[in-house]
Amino acid sequence: MDQVPAMTATDRSPGRPLAMSATGRRVVAGIVALVCGTVLGIAAWLDPSPAGLGTHTALGMRECGWILTADCPCPTCGMTTAFTHAAHGDLVSSFVAQPFGALLSILTAMALVVSTYVLCTGSRVGIMIVDLWSRRVGWTLAFALLAAWVYKIASYKGMIG
Repeated sequence: MDQVPAMTATDRSPGRPLAMSATGRRVVAGIVALVCGTVLGIAAWLDPSPAGLGTHTALGMRECGWILTADCPCPTCGMTTAFTHAAHGDLVSSFVAQPFGALLSILTAMALVVSTYVLCTGSRVGIMIVDLWSRRVGWTLAFALLAAWVYKIASYKGMIG
Protein backbone atom coordinates (compact mmCIF):
# COMPACT_ATOMS: atom_id res chain seq x y z
CA MET A 1 0.00 0.00 0.00
CA ASP A 2 1.45 3.37 -1.02
CA GLN A 3 1.63 6.12 1.54
CA VAL A 4 0.68 9.66 0.61
CA PRO A 5 3.56 12.04 1.39
CA ALA A 6 2.90 14.86 3.82
CA MET A 7 1.99 18.10 2.13
CA THR A 8 4.34 21.04 2.59
CA ALA A 9 3.81 24.75 2.10
CA THR A 10 5.67 24.64 -1.21
CA ASP A 11 3.47 22.00 -2.87
CA ARG A 12 0.14 23.44 -1.77
CA SER A 13 -2.38 23.82 -4.56
CA PRO A 14 -5.44 26.10 -4.52
CA GLY A 15 -8.38 24.51 -2.81
CA ARG A 16 -6.24 22.27 -0.60
CA PRO A 17 -5.74 23.42 2.98
CA LEU A 18 -2.21 24.08 4.17
CA ALA A 19 -1.00 21.28 6.44
CA MET A 20 -0.02 22.81 9.76
CA SER A 21 -0.14 21.42 13.27
CA ALA A 22 -2.34 23.00 15.92
CA THR A 23 0.82 24.27 17.61
CA GLY A 24 2.00 25.84 14.35
CA ARG A 25 -1.38 27.48 13.84
CA ARG A 26 -1.25 28.83 17.38
CA VAL A 27 2.23 30.28 16.90
CA VAL A 28 1.25 32.02 13.66
CA ALA A 29 -2.01 33.22 15.22
CA GLY A 30 -0.12 34.56 18.23
CA ILE A 31 2.18 36.59 15.98
CA VAL A 32 -0.78 37.93 13.97
CA ALA A 33 -2.67 38.79 17.17
CA LEU A 34 0.39 40.55 18.59
CA VAL A 35 0.90 42.64 15.45
CA CYS A 36 -2.79 43.52 15.06
CA GLY A 37 -3.18 44.27 18.77
CA THR A 38 -0.11 46.49 18.73
CA VAL A 39 -1.32 48.46 15.70
CA LEU A 40 -4.80 48.93 17.18
CA GLY A 41 -3.37 49.72 20.62
CA ILE A 42 -1.15 52.46 19.23
CA ALA A 43 -4.10 53.81 17.23
CA ALA A 44 -6.22 53.89 20.39
CA TRP A 45 -3.44 55.70 22.26
CA LEU A 46 -3.11 58.45 19.63
CA ASP A 47 -5.36 61.46 19.17
CA PRO A 48 -6.54 61.81 15.56
CA SER A 49 -5.45 64.90 13.67
CA PRO A 50 -8.41 67.17 12.90
CA ALA A 51 -6.84 67.81 9.47
CA GLY A 52 -7.58 64.22 8.41
CA LEU A 53 -3.90 63.40 8.01
CA GLY A 54 -0.67 63.89 9.93
CA THR A 55 -1.54 61.82 13.01
CA HIS A 56 1.62 59.78 12.42
CA THR A 57 3.76 62.80 13.36
CA ALA A 58 2.77 62.17 17.00
CA LEU A 59 4.90 59.00 16.71
CA GLY A 60 7.97 61.04 15.78
CA MET A 61 7.64 60.44 12.04
CA ARG A 62 8.13 63.18 9.50
CA GLU A 63 5.34 64.91 7.62
CA CYS A 64 4.45 63.28 4.30
CA GLY A 65 7.18 63.91 1.75
CA TRP A 66 4.68 63.99 -1.09
CA ILE A 67 2.83 66.87 0.52
CA LEU A 68 6.08 68.71 1.25
CA THR A 69 7.43 68.36 -2.28
CA ALA A 70 4.36 68.20 -4.53
CA ASP A 71 1.51 69.44 -2.33
CA CYS A 72 -0.26 66.15 -3.05
CA PRO A 73 -1.04 63.42 -0.51
CA CYS A 74 0.54 60.00 -0.97
CA PRO A 75 -1.59 56.83 -1.30
CA THR A 76 -1.32 56.19 2.45
CA CYS A 77 -1.99 59.74 3.67
CA GLY A 78 -4.65 59.64 6.35
CA MET A 79 -4.20 55.94 7.18
CA THR A 80 -2.96 56.55 10.74
CA THR A 81 -5.73 59.09 11.27
CA ALA A 82 -8.30 56.60 9.93
CA PHE A 83 -6.99 53.85 12.21
CA THR A 84 -7.05 56.23 15.17
CA HIS A 85 -10.65 57.29 14.54
CA ALA A 86 -11.67 53.64 14.12
CA ALA A 87 -9.87 52.61 17.32
CA HIS A 88 -11.82 55.33 19.10
CA GLY A 89 -15.05 53.90 17.65
CA ASP A 90 -15.72 56.69 15.15
CA LEU A 91 -16.01 54.77 11.88
CA VAL A 92 -17.59 57.68 9.99
CA SER A 93 -14.63 59.98 10.73
CA SER A 94 -12.32 57.07 9.94
CA PHE A 95 -13.90 56.72 6.49
CA VAL A 96 -13.81 60.48 5.87
CA ALA A 97 -10.10 60.62 6.79
CA GLN A 98 -9.08 57.74 4.48
CA PRO A 99 -11.64 55.20 3.17
CA PHE A 100 -9.07 52.47 2.57
CA GLY A 101 -7.60 53.10 6.02
CA ALA A 102 -11.07 52.62 7.50
CA LEU A 103 -11.38 49.30 5.63
CA LEU A 104 -7.92 48.20 6.78
CA SER A 105 -8.66 49.12 10.38
CA ILE A 106 -11.81 46.99 10.34
CA LEU A 107 -9.92 44.10 8.71
CA THR A 108 -7.17 44.48 11.33
CA ALA A 109 -9.73 44.28 14.14
CA MET A 110 -11.29 41.21 12.51
CA ALA A 111 -7.85 39.62 12.13
CA LEU A 112 -7.21 40.27 15.83
CA VAL A 113 -10.45 38.51 16.80
CA VAL A 114 -9.88 35.53 14.49
CA SER A 115 -6.21 35.14 15.40
CA THR A 116 -7.01 35.29 19.12
CA TYR A 117 -9.62 32.56 18.59
CA VAL A 118 -7.10 30.40 16.69
CA LEU A 119 -4.47 31.08 19.37
CA CYS A 120 -6.85 29.87 22.09
CA THR A 121 -8.34 26.90 20.25
CA GLY A 122 -5.90 25.80 17.54
CA SER A 123 -8.78 26.07 15.07
CA ARG A 124 -8.23 25.88 11.30
CA VAL A 125 -10.47 28.90 10.64
CA GLY A 126 -7.42 31.11 9.99
CA ILE A 127 -6.23 28.81 7.20
CA MET A 128 -9.73 28.80 5.69
CA ILE A 129 -9.72 32.61 5.66
CA VAL A 130 -6.27 32.71 4.03
CA ASP A 131 -7.60 30.33 1.36
CA LEU A 132 -10.19 32.98 0.41
CA TRP A 133 -7.37 35.10 -1.04
CA SER A 134 -7.43 35.23 -4.81
CA ARG A 135 -6.17 37.39 -7.63
CA ARG A 136 -9.62 39.01 -7.78
CA VAL A 137 -9.41 39.96 -4.09
CA GLY A 138 -5.96 41.44 -4.68
CA TRP A 139 -7.12 43.51 -7.64
CA THR A 140 -10.22 44.63 -5.74
CA LEU A 141 -8.07 45.85 -2.85
CA ALA A 142 -5.67 47.58 -5.25
CA PHE A 143 -8.60 49.35 -6.92
CA ALA A 144 -10.01 50.32 -3.51
CA LEU A 145 -6.62 51.81 -2.54
CA LEU A 146 -6.48 53.75 -5.81
CA ALA A 147 -10.05 55.04 -5.38
CA ALA A 148 -9.33 56.05 -1.77
CA TRP A 149 -6.20 57.88 -2.92
CA VAL A 150 -8.17 59.82 -5.55
CA TYR A 151 -10.71 60.68 -2.84
CA LYS A 152 -7.90 61.80 -0.50
CA ILE A 153 -6.37 64.03 -3.18
CA ALA A 154 -9.77 65.59 -3.94
CA SER A 155 -10.42 66.07 -0.23
CA TYR A 156 -6.97 67.57 0.39
CA LYS A 157 -7.34 69.96 -2.54
CA GLY A 158 -10.75 71.08 -1.27
CA MET A 159 -12.68 69.63 -4.21
CA ILE A 160 -15.00 67.70 -1.88
CA GLY A 161 -16.37 68.20 1.63
